[in-house]
Amino acid sequence: ANFSEQVVESFPSDISTGIYYGWACVGNGDVHKMVLSIGWNPFYKNIKKSVETHIIDTFKGDFYGEILSIAILGYIRSEKNFSSLEALISAIQEDIEEAKRQLDLPEHLKLKEDNFFRLPEGKAVNH
Repeated sequence: ANFSEQVVESFPSDISTGIYYGWACVGNGDVHKMVLSIGWNPFYKNIKKSVETHIIDTFKGDFYGEILSIAILGYIRSEKNFSSLEALISAIQEDIEEAKRQLDLPEHLKLKEDNFFRLPEGKAVNH
C-alpha cells in the first residue's frame, strides 16, 4: 500500500530513509504486522520519496480508498540499492522475517490492541 504524495510530504522531514516494522490496520479491520519502506527505492530509481507499506497478511480483494493506519515501532536497516531483482526480493523476505520476530516480542504485541487503530464513530469506511 503506497501513501499519496500529500501523506509522504507530511511525514517528519528528519525521519531516516530505510526499512521499518510495525502494525497496520485497514479501516476498522484487524491489525496486522507490517514492513514499511521510506525513501527513494534506488533499485527503481524513483525521483520522489515514497512511503510503502507491506502488510504481512493476505487480503481478498483490494482496499483502495480505505483508511490505512500504521504505527512504526522499529528500524530494520537503511535503504540501499541492489544488483538484481532477486537480491531485492531476498532482502525483502529477510526484512519480513525480522519484522515478524520483533513484533512477536511482548512489548510490541501489546501495541497491537491500542485504541489508535479504532476509527471514531461516524468515521466508518465503506467496505
